[in-house]
Amino acid sequence: MHTLRFLRVCSVRTLKPPMMMFCCPLGQPIPRVILTAVRFFLTPRSAGRHRVLFLTGPSLAGHWGRCIGDCGSGGVRSRAVWCTHAEGWTTFHANCDQQNKPESQRRCFKVCDWHLELFEWEVSGWDRCGLVPAAGAEAGAEVCVTAQHGLQRRSVRCLQKLNRTVVSSEICEYFSPQPPAEQACLVPCPRDCVVSPFSGWSPCGPGCARSLQHRTRAVIAPPLYGGAPCPNLTESRACGAAACPLGEEQHTYSLRLGPWGECRLPHPKDAELAGRTMLDLGSDSGERSTSGLGGSHAQHAAGEVEIGFQTRQVRCVRSDGKHAALSLCLQDPAAAVTSRSCVIPKDCTTSEWSPWSPCWRSCGWGSVAAGLRSRRRRVRSVAVGTGKPCPELEEREACSGGGKASLQPCPRFAWRTSEWKACQVSLLLDQQDPHHQKQAGLCGGGIQTRVVYCAQIIVELGTHRPKEVARPVDGKLCQGPAPASSQLCHLPCLAECAVSSWSPWGPCLPESCQHRHGGRGFRMRQRQVVVDPVGTLAGCPHLVESIPCEDARCHEWEVSEGACVTERGHCGPGHRVLKAVCKSRKGEEVPHHLCSELPHPEVVACEVPCARDCVLSEWSPWSPCSHSCSSKNAEGTQSRSRSIVALPAEGGKACPPERALQEQRACNEHPCVHFFWEVSPWSSCSEDVLGTALNVTSSWSGEPSCGVGIQTRKVFCRKSTSGQVTPKRCPESIRPEAARPCLLPCRKDCVVTLFSEWTPCPTACQPGNSTAVKQSRYRIILQDSASGGQPCPDTLYEERESWNQSLGGVPFSRNDSCPCNAIYIYENISLSVPLLAAVTCLSEQGGSAAVGDCVRWAGAMPALVQECLIPCKDDCTFTPWSKFTACSSDCDTARSRRRSLTGRSRKRDKCQNTEVYPQVETEPCPCEAFTSQPHGNWSDCIITGGPPELQLGMPAQGAARECGQGVRLRAIACYDRSGRLVEPSRCSTTGYIEEPCTVPCPFDCRLSDWSSWSPCSSSCGPGVRVRSKWLKEKPYNGGRPCPKLDLRNQVHEAVPCYSECNQYSWEVGPWSPCKINSEQNSLHCGEGIQTREVRCVKTKDHSEEAVPNALCSQAEVPEAVQKCTLYCPSECAVSDWGQWSPCPQVGSPARVPGSVPHASQMKPCILNQNCFQYQYNLTGWSGCQLGANATCGHGERRRLLSCWRSDGATVSMQLCQRLHLEKPVPTSSRCVVGCAVDCQLSLWSAWSQCSHTCGAGGQMVRGRSVVLRAAGEGRPCPEQLTQHRSCPVKPCYSWLLGPWSPCTVQGGQCGDGLQVRNLTCVVHDASVSATSKPVENALCGELPSKENVLELPCSVPCPGDCHLTEWSEWSSCELTCISGRSFEPTGRQSRSRAFIVQAAENRESCSGQEMETRPCSGGKCYDYLWQSSPWRDNVRTVWCQRSDGMNVTGGCPLRTKPAEVRHCSPPCRKPFSYCTQRGVCGCERGYTEVMRSNGLLDYCVKVPGLEDKKADVKTIAGKNKPVNSKMHDIFKGWSIQPFNPDGKLKIWVYGVSAGGFFIIVFLIFTSYLMW
Repeated sequence: MHTLRFLRVCSVRTLKPPMMMFCCPLGQPIPRVILTAVRFFLTPRSAGRHRVLFLTGPSLAGHWGRCIGDCGSGGVRSRAVWCTHAEGWTTFHANCDQQNKPESQRRCFKVCDWHLELFEWEVSGWDRCGLVPAAGAEAGAEVCVTAQHGLQRRSVRCLQKLNRTVVSSEICEYFSPQPPAEQACLVPCPRDCVVSPFSGWSPCGPGCARSLQHRTRAVIAPPLYGGAPCPNLTESRACGAAACPLGEEQHTYSLRLGPWGECRLPHPKDAELAGRTMLDLGSDSGERSTSGLGGSHAQHAAGEVEIGFQTRQVRCVRSDGKHAALSLCLQDPAAAVTSRSCVIPKDCTTSEWSPWSPCWRSCGWGSVAAGLRSRRRRVRSVAVGTGKPCPELEEREACSGGGKASLQPCPRFAWRTSEWKACQVSLLLDQQDPHHQKQAGLCGGGIQTRVVYCAQIIVELGTHRPKEVARPVDGKLCQGPAPASSQLCHLPCLAECAVSSWSPWGPCLPESCQHRHGGRGFRMRQRQVVVDPVGTLAGCPHLVESIPCEDARCHEWEVSEGACVTERGHCGPGHRVLKAVCKSRKGEEVPHHLCSELPHPEVVACEVPCARDCVLSEWSPWSPCSHSCSSKNAEGTQSRSRSIVALPAEGGKACPPERALQEQRACNEHPCVHFFWEVSPWSSCSEDVLGTALNVTSSWSGEPSCGVGIQTRKVFCRKSTSGQVTPKRCPESIRPEAARPCLLPCRKDCVVTLFSEWTPCPTACQPGNSTAVKQSRYRIILQDSASGGQPCPDTLYEERESWNQSLGGVPFSRNDSCPCNAIYIYENISLSVPLLAAVTCLSEQGGSAAVGDCVRWAGAMPALVQECLIPCKDDCTFTPWSKFTACSSDCDTARSRRRSLTGRSRKRDKCQNTEVYPQVETEPCPCEAFTSQPHGNWSDCIITGGPPELQLGMPAQGAARECGQGVRLRAIACYDRSGRLVEPSRCSTTGYIEEPCTVPCPFDCRLSDWSSWSPCSSSCGPGVRVRSKWLKEKPYNGGRPCPKLDLRNQVHEAVPCYSECNQYSWEVGPWSPCKINSEQNSLHCGEGIQTREVRCVKTKDHSEEAVPNALCSQAEVPEAVQKCTLYCPSECAVSDWGQWSPCPQVGSPARVPGSVPHASQMKPCILNQNCFQYQYNLTGWSGCQLGANATCGHGERRRLLSCWRSDGATVSMQLCQRLHLEKPVPTSSRCVVGCAVDCQLSLWSAWSQCSHTCGAGGQMVRGRSVVLRAAGEGRPCPEQLTQHRSCPVKPCYSWLLGPWSPCTVQGGQCGDGLQVRNLTCVVHDASVSATSKPVENALCGELPSKENVLELPCSVPCPGDCHLTEWSEWSSCELTCISGRSFEPTGRQSRSRAFIVQAAENRESCSGQEMETRPCSGGKCYDYLWQSSPWRDNVRTVWCQRSDGMNVTGGCPLRTKPAEVRHCSPPCRKPFSYCTQRGVCGCERGYTEVMRSNGLLDYCVKVPGLEDKKADVKTIAGKNKPVNSKMHDIFKGWSIQPFNPDGKLKIWVYGVSAGGFFIIVFLIFTSYLMW
């Protein structure tokens, strides 16, 4: 058989034979030589076939490939596996053992982008910086100067957010790199233990007995970072007293009590038990059993209470620590208490663990969510005595579900909103004036609201797509800020359709120009829409009116006459040639065939007057028609005239009569009745059932639709003076459409959420006579119904009563809404044996329950055993205490109770001592008098009478009152007569003092309503209209400010207006014939005067109505009188001058007479005199104009267009229109007037629970949030969004542990004893300065846990024993610092206990000093510096001192410690020499050093010239003075030495003396000359 093995390729590299790298089982690469050896042992030596192995890939590092597949746990990771020979070449898989083939695929968790919200890195805090030993560094090789290199570590794990379970790090690394788990840090240099100086020596004992005295010191700072440990804290020395003579030693004796031994059962022969009651506290029975001890140990159940005994050793100890006879300590050694009864301790025993429950998961994301499984065990017997209590009875652990069934995804929560409600302007107006009258048609800026709630989100199984569950839940489940519940909006203002004035009536036109000849037609006039209607059902009025007419033509001839051509000569009869052009109604020339036959005649007779004939002018143009239409009472006419230019001479042709000089014709003969198409409003959009619909090709965008429908309306022809007429009277070509396509609105059903969960049930069962507690739930409308959708339900809020009550102590429930769950309790059953009591586990219904249920739910088990006293024969016995006597209503009375002696005690004298054995007890009667004291500050002013407080999760309704009358509260503390704090309800029903308060309401600036608009300031062109408001009330208390007012406390608003310049114009009549003054001119020819009528008429609407002349421009009044010329016979007659021709670009204007001979006049064109330029002019933008019922929001600003003449005058727009000038655009634009929005707040939340369950200082808080921020000039949000009030001061009941008593040894003087402390129920108000007063224990409830120990073993040292001192005081808080900066945020404090040696013989065996360290805050950085005393005999004292001046041991670095002894090398042995501070030998004062060439002292020479006595004095002074004086050393180096070592004076001394002599002579000589 071939031996084939599977190996994994560690790496495949390009290696030269004979090396090939594989991975050994430990993951280390092995060479081929070793692999060959392995092959040698794995295969039989006799086999001659090749050996092959399975190797796995991939080829580079043997790692698994990437996880591919579906998101979640359905991914697959693969790798390559192949079979290879031991020598390295590959072969077929069949050659390898298939059973050992490694797996090539395994399942993995495929991470996708949506997993980002499910996983996160969990990073713990950095741990303490630890030392990192340098590789190869020897200990102490490097000296620490400031700090050492260290390393900090922390835990980095990838967690699933949902249940905080640990998953593979690869999942989190997909989204972000793994945070570092280690970082470098600095560790301070090692610091040795620092201790205080020693205390003074303790006094020695009197007498001759040899004793020890001791002194102690305390730990100031513990050793840190590898520093030296603390030295001994105690030093002892023997007292110097002489030894006592033999036999005269003085000793004292003490009774030493040893510790109590183990509690054990007595031997059967020592027990006198006729029978004993045992408690069987076994598994769950709780039954009693009685068993006796009859000479052998009985088989007791595990839970039985057994009484045993303990023993202890009692000895007499002498003052020197040696044992002595017991009789020296006790008169009766038999009276020593060496045994006592006890309870045999038994541990709680439980059954074995049950099997694990199946793995259970309620929800999860994919399959990575961990489940839970549990197991239980039951109690077999409870703990007895000091036995171990019962451990946990239930255990849970995370597990991975084995089932493949998909789980319901775990819920997530997010904020959701309903749709926005309709925009309401009244909500905004209510802020300005809550009492404003409701108006219809309000528009402009408003407020719209919506409901914001927290909703649950789940994911559909297998799809990972979010699906909303529309059920409101508690808002605390949603994270982040809630969306806004209100916002500003705009309601479009209603706008009526505005139209222009009617145009003049047009020509008579046929319906169609298909027919060239005349027929029936219509004359029409039109008007345009100036302002489109907004928000109104009624559209614009009709825009076209028509009048039936006959002989309607689309084209007609336009005939012009040529000049009159005489038949002979220059005057006389002749003819005019007519020129006809075919034109359309638009004035365009068209082909002749479109017109009817040519008019006849083509030649018209005429006459040119001769010199002696009467000469007439040309006919004037026809005057405007007098009426726009004809009726029975009025007909339209128009006239024209001509005048006599020259009178005839004799024989000439006479002038025609005066009536022949005028012509009149009818005009506007059509009747005054006109017709128009009238339409009804469009119907609502409905489905096109008949399919007639209009083939709609236009695309609809931006609006949701549910198909194309149809709208219809009625269309009928109407007569202006009456009702409906036949459609034939109106033009069919302009008939409005009666149907149009429309978008069918989608049907919207009402959408509501599911009902929320019922509000929570009461936490405890209510008494039977209490009011039923109500539960409620609600739901929210998310979308209102529209377009025939399903309406919303009527019920949005439900309540129900939850009868969570108990009758006679037994809970019951009328429904399952709030079941009153059973509660397990312990019941005590007294037994005949006074020492024992049975405890049974009962449910609240009274039935028996398992002990494990009580252990699990009812807490610690009551005590089974208590101490009792059996009176001895010599003890005093009494009857039980009687009941207390009744109390009267007076609080100053007392009550008492009695007892009396029984049996032989009545005859004993000691029992008659009432001070020791009182027989009457008296106590004050309980007093029901209570006093209250105010506590804490007044609360904020709480406004009352508003809407109910906002319950969590419910939508807000109504508006909260912000000002007005309210109350403020102040908590009270209620005390009884003895000054103990009691429930506040004893003094007040609410626990508060109430007093009224007022929050002043802000009043806004109030203005009057707008006045009416003034007329337009200009009668021609742009002007302004003005309206105003005036101040009515000034603002106060933070109300909205007034706008800027003028000196008259008014505010004005101006809007542009425009007055048409041609509304009124001058109308002139024909000139009268030229009149000659006959008195001055008998020929009746020559110059004369002619007149005409001038009047002002209203040209608007073409009414031509005469108006006062003041309405027309006075600067343009036409001439009413002018000069004229009536030519005499035989004179050349010309007509009147025509109008001046328009000014050309170059040249002068000209005018010609109206008749031959031709003549012309010319004058220059002068700008702004007879020649003008015109252009459009734009005014500035007006203010933003709102609708009539709007106060803010969207509006329109406008600028007006006028025609401006070059001389600055504003003229009619027609002048600019005729020139076809380009109009500037735009003349209007959208604008916004900001709404003054007051800050809108939510309702107040319900008051929170008190921050303290009892005592003073508790606060209750309620809050509100900003629903809508203030905008514009609205009132800003108040700073106070929360209100606080103090809680009623409820009494705090707590167990108070008293101080530990000194260690007492009952019955002895030293040895093992007890420390005890009392446990008292006290009442207090939980304040820092609170005084506690004792009350009944029942008010404190259950006794504290076992951690509050009331007894502690202790020991009193006997003579000769070693013992520890009391703890020292805590040292000052010290920080660990580097260069004066704190290394750690907290400091350390230390305290210690030293051991005291009382006997020299026990010195070696005494040890065990103790030290404690605790963290602290507010510490300081301390420096430790070496200090030294002055040198004395080359010796000084060196010690370590802390920067606060405390002398310590430790803390200062030893490497910088100064020397304590000073040495010179070689030693200073020369006479009068000493060792200086510089470490070299020098001479004493009075002696001079003589140095060698090597710089060492040779000898000391006495300074010559000094008296012996003085020298001796100096010598003595020098000897008495410390030789190490610094001043001596300093001055010695540079002091002047006048003598050489041989005693002779130095040369410079002679020089100085000579110089001094010459100076003295000079001074004497100078002074002589001055005299």
